[in-house]
Amino acid sequence: MTAEGTLMEPTVERSDVAGPADGRLVSVIVPVVERADDLMALYRAFAGELDRRGEEHEFLFVFDGGFAAPPELVALSHERDAVRLFSFARPFGETAALRLGIERSRGDVVVTLPAYFQVQAEGIGPLLDALHAGADLVVANRSPRVDSWLNRFQSGVFQRMLGGVTERRFHDIACGVRVIRRPVAEALPLYGDLHRFIPALALREGYRVDEVAVPQHPNDARTRVYGPATYLRRLLDVAAFFFLAKFTEKPLRFFGLVGSICFVLGALTGLVLLADRLAGQGIANRPLLLLAVLLIALGVQLMGLGLVGEIIVHLRSPHRRAYRVRERV
Repeated sequence: MTAEGTLMEPTVERSDVAGPADGRLVSVIVPVVERADDLMALYRAFAGELDRRGEEHEFLFVFDGGFAAPPELVALSHERDAVRLFSFARPFGETAALRLGIERSRGDVVVTLPAYFQVQAEGIGPLLDALHAGADLVVANRSPRVDSWLNRFQSGVFQRMLGGVTERRFHDIACGVRVIRRPVAEALPLYGDLHRFIPALALREGYRVDEVAVPQHPNDARTRVYGPATYLRRLLDVAAFFFLAKFTEKPLRFFGLVGSICFVLGALTGLVLLADRLAGQGIANRPLLLLAVLLIALGVQLMGLGLVGEIIVHLRSPHRRAYRVRERV
């Protein structure tokens, strides 16, 4: 199995080759990446809730590089075919873990679950009910929030940054508890760190996305403070998603707009310098001359880059479907 160009080896596997999707089978994917609680307690809590609802289920634990499966979970995977463990050869991140889980799962309903208690286990029921009621993807909205004001502030800033990008405002898009129909999960373009935008990606593709309020787990209440590099990566992720959501099919509109602004600013600066030169003033040693030349050159390069992007989109358009049909009457 390959992802991101590097071999991924399963640590413990049973029934490795995914069979056909079963009608009522729920596949729970648990990516173990940044931090993890007691995985056995997590399994017992959510498996018990699914058993109580009469849902047939399987659990797939995907361990990122640097994480080892606890012995109790390894023993459980040998006892039950419905518990399977995978381990990456090196760190690949949560998106790659979710991709592997989706590819190896067998159910027609996919549940993504963090490796720590983010919501109460009984909250999985309302999410499944919303999916069976007609939604294509349901994301949990941790409500009421029991964590610190700093966590809520960081989450609020992230939601507001995405508010201008997505077609609608989500309340808790970063929550890792999601219930997805299998065709939707397979159709989502997951790479890099786009796992944070799964609901927005599904909405962009025309799927019905619902949010359901689920009680937050007390274990998720601890204050989370990250380093400057983490916040910078999050900001770049939002910028990347903004470009993908708005300009994937029309790259010239983005690069042409930015390039035109640079070109016009450079041209106006050059006209001012030309007027000064005609008035008898010297401009050879003025920094504005260099700035004008740089702006004009940058504008031309950006517009050219947009044209190249348009050519690429045009050439691959016969092989890419940029729409999704909801129903045929």
